[in-house]
Amino acid sequence: MRGINLKATEYFEAVARLGTVTKAAAELGVSPSAVSQQIRLLEGQFGVKLFRREKRRLVLTLDGDRLFQTTTHAFGALRNARSAIGRQRDMRSLTIRVSPSFGVRWLGPRVARFAEGNPDWAIRIDATPDFTAFETEAVDCDLRYGHGEWTGLTVECLMHDLVLPLCSPAYRDRLQQHSDDPAEQLRAARLIDSVKTLYRWDLWLAANQIELSDLVYPFRFDRSSMAIEMAKQSGGVALDSAALCLPELERGELVPLFPALQVIEFPAYWFVCPPRYLNRRILNRFASWISEEAQAHEAEVRTRLQNLGCSFLPARPGDPLAN
Repeated sequence: MRGINLKATEYFEAVARLGTVTKAAAELGVSPSAVSQQIRLLEGQFGVKLFRREKRRLVLTLDGDRLFQTTTHAFGALRNARSAIGRQRDMRSLTIRVSPSFGVRWLGPRVARFAEGNPDWAIRIDATPDFTAFETEAVDCDLRYGHGEWTGLTVECLMHDLVLPLCSPAYRDRLQQHSDDPAEQLRAARLIDSVKTLYRWDLWLAANQIELSDLVYPFRFDRSSMAIEMAKQSGGVALDSAALCLPELERGELVPLFPALQVIEFPAYWFVCPPRYLNRRILNRFASWISEEAQAHEAEVRTRLQNLGCSFLPARPGDPLAN
């Protein structure tokens, strides 16, 4: 059998579903004679009658009913898909890529507020360590943890990182019973290493003039979120971002191990996109919103740390993180 005439099949399905040639023609936007012609073509292709006329009504034959059961499901699915695509096209869409821990611990708890204020937006968030290849990927912006050195792109600092040794109150008390000396406490501690953070233990120790003969890490994680959770569970001391664990600091689940030693600060969280993308009203609105959220959050973190007795030390000249 030759390929089925899809146009004729569509006209047949409309007549069978609506019951008359006139109604089918109105739905399809063609003349009744055009519908009748397509039905005759389809009957000729199959070699059977698909309708019989009873008084002024068209009634499906057995063969016509068999064909209709198949075609009405197929065309119904196509109509539903077309409607869904049309609704999606009409929605404002925003695709965001984000560094995993920043996405889980910071963006995730906030993005619902943005969505509530913009209910007609479709928002997709991809949490991945891979930076966006904007020339080949359909991504509107990247919220990235890093040095901020991405040439040819709009790069705006959202927030500074505020790095210090953190642990549970119980673990802090245990180390303080061992010694009052920070170096001795760290020699007795289980150090948790966040292997992808920009400011790791060797830099922090050098900045605070603390010498440890051997750096041993019983725990190493490639996600800050995992290191922070381990520290919260009294698994050791994590050198990590206070910006990512403000709720734990507020609840007292994490505390600075050495409040007298300064918190290292440096620009670390960035909004990145091609310059032309900011011509889109959708992205401009999101960029403004996230900048305000990040600034407010950083101010909250600084206040909390100050209340805990901490002060701040910008990354120094010569430090690989200094701007």
